[in-house]
Amino acid sequence: MEDRSLVNRCRQGDRDALRRIYEKYRDDLLIVAIALSHDLTIAEDAVHDAFVGFARTSRNLHLKRSLKAYLATSVANRVRDLLRARQHRCLGLEQARVTAPDTSEPSREVSWNERLEELSSALEKLPQEQREVIVLHIHGRMRLRAVAQSLGLPVNTVKSRYRYGIAKLRSIMDGEAPI
Repeated sequence: MEDRSLVNRCRQGDRDALRRIYEKYRDDLLIVAIALSHDLTIAEDAVHDAFVGFARTSRNLHLKRSLKAYLATSVANRVRDLLRARQHRCLGLEQARVTAPDTSEPSREVSWNERLEELSSALEKLPQEQREVIVLHIHGRMRLRAVAQSLGLPVNTVKSRYRYGIAKLRSIMDGEAPI
């Protein structure tokens, strides 16, 4: 309900509502963009471009799904555009200086960062198509049907990419897949 209220306030030109949306989703969307691009510069550009586009169109925007899913789709599309436009350099999530949420104890933060690094490394080994579906579904909290719609693919194709990607991730994380 808070998101609908914020979007309605954005439609009326309320800058504080736009700022609140940005603060609420920027970190999650940055992680999505980094996972898709493996490039901090592209990730930051994609997130900022997505929010600029949102700010420009918010007066005419009528969301049919969650705001986070809308923004995650926008970021994923922008990442794809930027990857096509530039040659990118790969880097893992650990190099992007993404901080762990709510880690007040150093040992918890170290543990979280180690798991994040392991997952980032495993995600890098997946084909882009599988990685994109997994990141949008799990981190973007989008249903597979919404992922399919945003990517312009059949739902069964998205389900297959997700299933094969998760199987490959499990294999990599369990040390069964060749490096």
